Amino acid sequence: MNKPITVGITGGIGSGKTLVCKLFALLGVPIYNADNRAKELTNSTLINPITKAFGSESYENGVLNRGYIAKQVFGNKNQLQLLNSIVHPAVAVDFKNWVSTHKNSEYVLKEAALLVETGSYKQLDKLIVITAPYQLRVERIKKRDAFRSKEEIEKIIESQISDKEKVVLADFVISNNETNLLIPQVLEIDKKIKQTP
Repeated sequence: MNKPITVGITGGIGSGKTLVCKLFALLGVPIYNADNRAKELTNSTLINPITKAFGSESYENGVLNRGYIAKQVFGNKNQLQLLNSIVHPAVAVDFKNWVSTHKNSEYVLKEAALLVETGSYKQLDKLIVITAPYQLRVERIKKRDAFRSKEEIEKIIESQISDKEKVVLADFVISNNETNLLIPQVLEIDKKIKQTP
C-alpha cells in the first residue's frame, strides 16, 4: 500500500505558516491544518469527554466555551495536560485517517503551531520549520490580531519553543524574513522531498 511521505510544517506564531502552506497548496500538496481540525473535533466528537473532564460550562449551545476552558487550563499544568490528553490523540487519529485518503500524493503536509512542543513531529517522516525575526513576528501578529496587546503577543512568543531549538530538529528550514524569497525555498524543499527514497 503506498503511503505518502508525511511532512510536518511548523513555526512560532507570526512566522508565516499560513502563507507558506498556501504556496505548497499551489503545488498540489494536500495540507492538513491540525489547529483547525482540533477546533472542529472539540465541537463534535470530543464534546462528551471534554464536558466530563471540565464540567457542563465547557460548552454553550454545543460550542466550546473557549474563555471558560482557557481559565481552567491557564497556569494549571495538570488541567492543560488533561485537555491535551483528550485533544491530541483525537487529532492524531483524524490525521491518520486523512492521510489514508491521500494515497496518490507523493507527500502531505501537517501544519501545526505546536508540533515540536507536543512531540507529535516524531510521528512524521520530515519536519519543516519556518523562522522569522522576533520583531517582524510581533509586527505581523499586531496587524493580524488587532485585539492583542504587544505584551500579550510577546507572552505568546515566549511561551513557545524558540526557533533555535526547533531548527535543530528540522529537516528543512524556511527563512521568512522578507529578504529571502519564499517561492524558491518552497520549490527547493518540494524537489528534495520528492527525491526522498
